[in-house]
Amino acid sequence: MTPSAVRGPIARGTIRTTFVLVLYLLVQAGTLLLVARMLGPHQFGAFAAVASLAVLLGTVSTFGINIVLLGDVATAPNLRRRVLPYAIPTTLICGGTLLAIYLLVCLLALHISGVSWVILLTIGVTELWLQPLFSLTVHEHHGLGRIARSQLLKVLPLALRLVAVASIFLVNPADPLTTYACAYPVVSAVALTLAVRTFSHRWPAPKCWRLPRPAELRRAAGYAALAMSASGPGELDKTLAAKLLPLTAAGIYAVAARIIVAVTLPVNAMLTSALPRLFREGRDQPNRTGNLLLWVFGTTAIYVFAITVFLWSIAPLFEWLLGAKYHGLGQNIRWLCLAVPGLALRMVAGTVLMSLGRPWVRVGFEVAGVAVLIAAAVTLTAMFGGLGMPLALACSEWVMATIGITMILGYTAPHRWWP
Repeated sequence: MTPSAVRGPIARGTIRTTFVLVLYLLVQAGTLLLVARMLGPHQFGAFAAVASLAVLLGTVSTFGINIVLLGDVATAPNLRRRVLPYAIPTTLICGGTLLAIYLLVCLLALHISGVSWVILLTIGVTELWLQPLFSLTVHEHHGLGRIARSQLLKVLPLALRLVAVASIFLVNPADPLTTYACAYPVVSAVALTLAVRTFSHRWPAPKCWRLPRPAELRRAAGYAALAMSASGPGELDKTLAAKLLPLTAAGIYAVAARIIVAVTLPVNAMLTSALPRLFREGRDQPNRTGNLLLWVFGTTAIYVFAITVFLWSIAPLFEWLLGAKYHGLGQNIRWLCLAVPGLALRMVAGTVLMSLGRPWVRVGFEVAGVAVLIAAAVTLTAMFGGLGMPLALACSEWVMATIGITMILGYTAPHRWWP
């Protein structure tokens, strides 16, 4: 297989997916800008802490059945009728259990000031019930090969959320955090309703639902673990920041962290486009996969170098956009530039390990990364204050990237593809 044969379909898929992800980025950026300005760093730090914890737990609400649905539909579209009848009730039961855990952790352990039980409940219902149910529709489209369409559908609740935020920003209520939190589930419920009703095949009626069989749960459990471990380093840091730092400093860090995650979206687009071929060739055709791996890692390295230099140079611009309350945001972004290459390479390494049939290795190094994040955050915030969190995230991402790449080199050593 020639390099151009490897690059062609993936490059075209990446361009299409990147176009959708640029829209995703613009919507996210607009929402972040409005919410950050509306709430201020103190309230934004509180909101980011509880929302990130909900998002992290929400990755397990479907218990990995969303990935099972994607894989089965990709094999035979009619298999949706076998998976959805147990996917929906499993999400409701698992999400309800996680919602109770989430509320207990927030009320008994986090003690974030200014966050009422109403805010916790609305965020929890959204991220642990509504968004996981919505993800089933996104993964079904992905399984049918509609990759760009699935990503476009993923933008829908964010676009509706942007409209809600803009409206709240213009009205300027006395308690914008509570108002925004109450709009959270309404927006997601509207998006879910639109997604289900406009799908060519309707969801099964409640009378057709059933509980999953033990074999079905075992099959999905690995995907659930993968989802949570992959999201852990990218979400847990905001909750840790709110616990270890003053809320104002935590809010400034949370905004900076959201920005550096956003700049890796093109890497995510490339991985999304390459994933079917990686899975198809990763275990059975290692020699053909070598060219693909070299192209993926090489492209990632070039992009990451360019975007890190660019982000470093424009970091002060974000302080101007968000106002004087966010003094120190530019410094946070520049320190977080240390984490950008590690973050992108970690994403690539995790995806490649899955395609090589080593998902639990990915879980292992990401769990190790979470442990490093917690230990480094506690240590470095005590030493350097607010700048300790960017350094802790950089340590975590580089440890995961190093372990992941080392594992890949070991597994592919008999079919050496690197220079």
